[in-house]
Amino acid sequence: MTKPAFFPGFDGLMTLSRREGVDIRPTLLRVLTDLYVQTHVHSDDEARQFVELTSRLIDEVDDTTRAAVRARLSIYPATPPEVLQRLGLKPPSPGSRVPVAGQIPANPLATPPVKPPSEAQLRMASNLSMQPKDAAEINDMFFAASAGERTLILHNLAETPLRASARIPATRAARAVDALEMAAWVGDIENFTLELGETLILPSRVAAQVVNDPGGEPLACAARALDMPGPVFERVTLFLNPEFASVNYVYRLSRLYDRLSERSALIMLAAWRGSTMAVTRAKYRPVFHDDERQRARAASGQARPAVQPGTAPAVRTGTERSGR
Repeated sequence: MTKPAFFPGFDGLMTLSRREGVDIRPTLLRVLTDLYVQTHVHSDDEARQFVELTSRLIDEVDDTTRAAVRARLSIYPATPPEVLQRLGLKPPSPGSRVPVAGQIPANPLATPPVKPPSEAQLRMASNLSMQPKDAAEINDMFFAASAGERTLILHNLAETPLRASARIPATRAARAVDALEMAAWVGDIENFTLELGETLILPSRVAAQVVNDPGGEPLACAARALDMPGPVFERVTLFLNPEFASVNYVYRLSRLYDRLSERSALIMLAAWRGSTMAVTRAKYRPVFHDDERQRARAASGQARPAVQPGTAPAVRTGTERSGR
């Protein structure tokens, strides 16, 4: 699409809209509307471009932005009919000066809208224990995902009814945060991993996987489960592993950490613990599904000895005949 002639900052706004984590659609719609109403007369090409751009944004912005744009365009005499229709406004009639809104229903519905459950309500309703197999699948999917996919997984975990792990006691968590920050400051990854595993009750294998992950999202979950302050987490990501540390790395994880909820981190912690149980069960599982049954059959099918203990016949010797 070519740049509209009457939108001088359009290219800059579109460049900003492509940045990760920036929702520029509300701002873009407001800017397009303000620029359009500054001129009383528009050519057919300008009107067509305005309709094409705003029609894609009106349904994707929040209610506050849509209401503000609706108010501006409802009193603008040159608003295209297609935009008026999408905003729920009627084109101006010959006797009226401004477009009028649709007629209000005589009997509006009295049923209040259903509000989505809050985080506290979701926590109270969370009664689905995570099975070891499900925990292992979530764990494997998370570590195999890309950075964007991991962010989406963590966002969706907050809305699931899965039972999260219990919070780490505040005193224990605060003591662990101090120890982790000191270990990260000197780059002591071994002691950092040991302290993290003991505090979160994770085996050394899982704790090492969390700490050494190059993406850093598992480390963010672990830090959020400990309620680590944001500035401390930034220092940890900067000094713990210089091989991973960079400006983009620290900035990306800092933004993720600010948006990461405690519930998502605690559910991820439950998945790490549950996956360990699944691995332990698989380690001691028979190779074949009927191994135990075959062992029982072999034990019960053993031949009994022909002579039972204590019932053996007496063996005669020559002493009896010699005594006659």
